[in-house]
Amino acid sequence: MRFLFETLGCRCNQSETAAMESLLRARGHSIVTENADVVVLNGCAVTAESARKSRQAARRLLKQNPGAKLAVCGCWPQAEPGEAEDCRPAVTGGSGSRLAFVEALCALEGDPPPVNLLDRALERRTFEALPPDRSLGRTRAYLKVEDGCVNFCAYCIIPFLRGPVRSLPPDQAVKEALRLRDSGVKELILTGIELASYQYGLGDLIAALGKAAPELRLRMGSLEPRVVDGDFCRKLREAPGLCPHFHLSLQSGCDDTLRRMGRKYDTARFRRSVELLREAYPDCAVTADLITGFPGETEQEFFRTLDFLRECAFAHVHVFPYSERKGTRAALMPDSVPKGEREERARRAIALASETRAAFLAAQVGTVQEVLFESRLGRTPNDCETELLPGREGQILPVRITGIREGRLTLGSPDLPVEAKA
Repeated sequence: MRFLFETLGCRCNQSETAAMESLLRARGHSIVTENADVVVLNGCAVTAESARKSRQAARRLLKQNPGAKLAVCGCWPQAEPGEAEDCRPAVTGGSGSRLAFVEALCALEGDPPPVNLLDRALERRTFEALPPDRSLGRTRAYLKVEDGCVNFCAYCIIPFLRGPVRSLPPDQAVKEALRLRDSGVKELILTGIELASYQYGLGDLIAALGKAAPELRLRMGSLEPRVVDGDFCRKLREAPGLCPHFHLSLQSGCDDTLRRMGRKYDTARFRRSVELLREAYPDCAVTADLITGFPGETEQEFFRTLDFLRECAFAHVHVFPYSERKGTRAALMPDSVPKGEREERARRAIALASETRAAFLAAQVGTVQEVLFESRLGRTPNDCETELLPGREGQILPVRITGIREGRLTLGSPDLPVEAKA
């Protein structure tokens, strides 16, 4: 059968889609971009807006692929089973049991009755190991090493949809990393719902991967700031291939807002995390997430956040206006900020973040970077996109950064006396 996947949401969703595609290929099926027999939506429900987009995507996929069967999985059907069922899927999965979901997809030939695989996320206790896949091209791959979250932030529904923390044992992670390296992967991206909660110690895992495969570039997903301390940074330094790009979950630069959000750090702790990372990796990129217009956020509190953005000088900031999510504490909080004001604050934060982004890119000009060339662009270790050098796809080359064009770094000739890493 021909399967078409569409994925919304986080890197973890993307890695799980890649794994399902790999499992289907191994069973003799095809992954296509049109004319599918089955369209599969891996949906997101982190906010009300993402749930709305998931619902729209399911209907659009059926319209674009007349005659195809629909299958849905991910956090959206886990959170909104009624909405998902309204789209009449042939298979309904949730945010777990990906292997069972794939088996149900393979059984769709003919006209079987609908299958519903939804479970109770809070009762999950076992990590489901999935095969990593080179979905990002010949050079990069995701490896999911953690699932679940127990932070229960006021605005977030994910702990109820993903369940408690479960982790891939380090020896299995090392085994998968070596297999991917031997297959030609140059960069491995570790993902999880709350990566800092990795049960066997995230710093220890990075150190073990670096020892086993020192030539493999390692990149981490989003981090909870409290995991960053001196010992963590020392362990990171044991991995020579670790990419100096650290995405810290900020959400607000105001302590009062952070308390209402239920975050377990304040700006002083966040600031110290940034300082430690920059001491260990002077040229690192520190990026962050930010929510504007959280309930009760005053204009003065928002100004504190803007000041904190300036102070931290992030390389990039993902900015989101707050969106109510049914089932969270924040959805019931008083002093709601008008939606127009949330969006206006988001625009102001984006404008400021664009300034710090431009300054970070400008600081790269004149440096020599080990650029990994993919099919459409290059990528520096600190996650700056570069222009592509034709014929260099799949290689890591030391290249001097010469300028900036449309948000990407421009390059000189890769003629430095260092051998390309084939």
